[in-house]
Amino acid sequence: MKYPLLLSVIVLFLVSACADGDKTGANLPPASGRSGDIFLIMDSAQWKGPLGNVIDSLFSAEMEGLPRKESIFHMRWIDPRKLNFVLKQRRNLIFAVTLDQRSAGAGIIKRTFTPESLEKIKTDPTLFSQNVKNVFAKNQEVLFLFSKTEKELIQHIRTHGSKLIDYFNLRERERLTTSLYKSGQVKGVPQILRKEFQCEMKIPFGYQLVQHESDFLWLRQINPRDDKDIFIARKKYVSPDQFKKDSLITFRDEVCKKYLFEDPERLDTYLVTETSIPFKPVLIREINFNKKFAVEMKGLWRTNNLTMGGPFLGYTMVDEPLGYLYYVEGFTFAPGKDQREIMRELETILYTFRTSNEIKVAAK
Repeated sequence: MKYPLLLSVIVLFLVSACADGDKTGANLPPASGRSGDIFLIMDSAQWKGPLGNVIDSLFSAEMEGLPRKESIFHMRWIDPRKLNFVLKQRRNLIFAVTLDQRSAGAGIIKRTFTPESLEKIKTDPTLFSQNVKNVFAKNQEVLFLFSKTEKELIQHIRTHGSKLIDYFNLRERERLTTSLYKSGQVKGVPQILRKEFQCEMKIPFGYQLVQHESDFLWLRQINPRDDKDIFIARKKYVSPDQFKKDSLITFRDEVCKKYLFEDPERLDTYLVTETSIPFKPVLIREINFNKKFAVEMKGLWRTNNLTMGGPFLGYTMVDEPLGYLYYVEGFTFAPGKDQREIMRELETILYTFRTSNEIKVAAK
């Protein structure tokens, strides 16, 4: 992901002043806070005005594919005059300021920039963001949003907002990848996937292999608060039409009806894709999945007898050398619980999926 970069003197100044020049963060305290939290530092007048509204609306927008309303990120505003040592160590920080704001709060943020950097902001309207790692804490992400005028910055955020969201999503996924696999992976599953499915996916320790068929693999982690599930399904690839929404839903429903039941002793309690709620549609989009074309599908699932339900997230891609279409999915059952971070965790696991040609390239 690329962003317009500010002069390197800004980065050097910030690292020197705030983190003693420690770009790796090795000598810094660890970043604190929960996954999905972002702290926004900006002047109170701008926070209460159009600029604050645009930023808050972007990061607090409803996350798609969940059964009830949850924001993409949980955002908390901090007055620059109250930014203390503890708050500086939060995992995700955003500093926002424009040069036309003359208040005390804006002045505090401006003083983090060198005179040369401020001059560059005045003369180059294309510059509006800079991300810096490990400024006040290890494994921390700090994003600076700036412009000559508030009007210019609002326009930049509206134009590039999806990239800003994707950037923080990526950082959270990277952090989760580190924490999820600290205890290793489920034993035996990597060998099964490579030998029988000609693919790879890293399943964290704590999941259990529930079912293993020639075209289907299901893993599950049951906790007191939630039930997390991952499955892999495949079939022969015959046409690009298999990537169409109706075809993907049909394939998913065929797999669920064949293998996924509320009660294994009752074959009439299988899972289906929820398509009957107009305001909660199944969503699909083409994406770059680890530098590979894929289609993302997200929405809600339920049992056909309406006793259970929840969100799901799936990715479909082709292994061209083998001629197989793969569908990998994560879904959860967590009634009455917030499910944003559960789905973020399942997304992190799904993104470790690799097809046969990718495994061979990585092995070289």
